[in-house]
Amino acid sequence: MAGFLSTLRRLYLTLYNWTLFFGWVQVFYFCIKQLKESGHQHVYNAVERPLQFSQTAAVLEILHGLVGLVRSPVSATLPQIGSRLYVTWGILWSFPEVRNHILVTSLVISWSITEIIRYAFYGMKETFGFAPSLLIWLRYSTFLLLYVTGISSEIGLIYLALPYMKESGKYSYRMPNKWNFSFDYFYAAILVLAIYAPGSPHMYSYMLVQRSKALSKSKKE
Repeated sequence: MAGFLSTLRRLYLTLYNWTLFFGWVQVFYFCIKQLKESGHQHVYNAVERPLQFSQTAAVLEILHGLVGLVRSPVSATLPQIGSRLYVTWGILWSFPEVRNHILVTSLVISWSITEIIRYAFYGMKETFGFAPSLLIWLRYSTFLLLYVTGISSEIGLIYLALPYMKESGKYSYRMPNKWNFSFDYFYAAILVLAIYAPGSPHMYSYMLVQRSKALSKSKKE
C-alpha cells in the first residue's frame, strides 16, 4: 500500500510540475511575441489567461506542504504565493489602468523565467529522480537577479494602482452598514506595501541560505 501511494504521489507531482512548466513557457512565449510585435503596452492582454491559470494553480503548493506531499515549509511558500496572487488578481485583473505599464513586462518576464526553471527542476526530479547540475545552478542562482526585478515590479504596480483604488472605492466596504464594519482596499494595499519592506529581505536571505545548502550538496554528489 505504501509503495502504491508513493507511486501515486510521484505521478501526481510529475503531472503538476510539467503542467505548470508548460503554462509558464506559454506565458513567456506570448510575452516575448507581443513585445516584438507591438511593444510592452499590450503584453498583459497577450498573457492574461495563461498567467492567471499558472499563478492560481500554485495555490496547490500550499496544500502540498500542508499534507506533506513536499518538504517545502508552508511558512516560506504561503507569503510568496499570496503576494503573487494579490498582484495577479487584486491589482492587474482588478485595475486595468495599470496593465499597459512597462512594469507588467518586467513582472511577467521575472515570474515566467523563474517558474520555468523551478518547475523544470522539480519535474526532472519527480520524473527521473535527479536534476542536471546546470538546472540545479539555475534554480538556485537566477533568483539573485529575478527576485529583485520581480519584487520591484510587484511593489511598483501596487503603488501605481493606489490612486485608482482610492478613486473607485472598489472592494471597500464602508459604514454605516448592518455589520457595523468597514474595510478600505486602499489602506489595505498600503499595509501590503509596508509588509514588503521587512518581508522581501527576509525571503531573499532565506533563499540565499537555501542556495548555499543546495549548491554545496550538489558539489558533493
